[in-house]
Amino acid sequence: MSETGGVREVKSAARTVELLELLAARGDRPARLQELADELGVPRSSMYALLQTLISHGWARTDVTGSLYGIGIHALLTGTSYLDSDPRVRVVRPYLDEASQALGETIHMGRLDGRGVAYLATRESHEYLRTISRVGRRLPAHVGALGKALLAERDDAELPEGPYEALTPNSHTSRASLAADLARIRARGYSIDREEGVLGIVGFGFALRYDSPAQDAVSCSVPVARLTPEHEERIVAVMREIRGKIEAISPVAGGAVHWR
Repeated sequence: MSETGGVREVKSAARTVELLELLAARGDRPARLQELADELGVPRSSMYALLQTLISHGWARTDVTGSLYGIGIHALLTGTSYLDSDPRVRVVRPYLDEASQALGETIHMGRLDGRGVAYLATRESHEYLRTISRVGRRLPAHVGALGKALLAERDDAELPEGPYEALTPNSHTSRASLAADLARIRARGYSIDREEGVLGIVGFGFALRYDSPAQDAVSCSVPVARLTPEHEERIVAVMREIRGKIEAISPVAGGAVHWR
């Protein structure tokens, strides 16, 4: 049994969290009981009892046949509470609006979460509307502008060995390739994601250095078809200005809790 900060991990709680994360990761692909039991390596009877408990409390749901399972509505309510209570998200949101109005492109705020980046806020472009919002979703850090901007704030010794997951043919799949890109990002001062996470989309990422190392970043995403050299130059100028404005004020002022 693992320990965290000298406290012994509660096995039943850890299993519950693992199940919720598994259900969330499946998105619109509901799972059968045996699939979940096999994935987590627990007895079918134990998985059934856990699912029924979560269903009764709104954290999981099942279909009319009782054979398919998915994430429940309370996960959404909890996630919304996280965003509403975070002082940094509240501070950054107006600047996302400002960047979106100035550029006419999609603007994101994300936070490093292990080896991925969680999207906390998005302002969608009126020219390029996604069918699914990214808010609350997670992308591997090595494939996006947000993640690479944050990885560049850290020592390369922290990078995993690889190989890395490829979301497109342009994704970094080796540690050496990613490290070389991070070196260019440090020299340039911002990251560029040229169709590494989504084909047809280029992103420009800027770490927000009110933490050391930075935990949050903002980015601008633009379709390749609209990205001229002049537009790229303007994106970089506007996003640099936005970053400066955000960093000039304290996102945790007013006695807010400093979360770790």
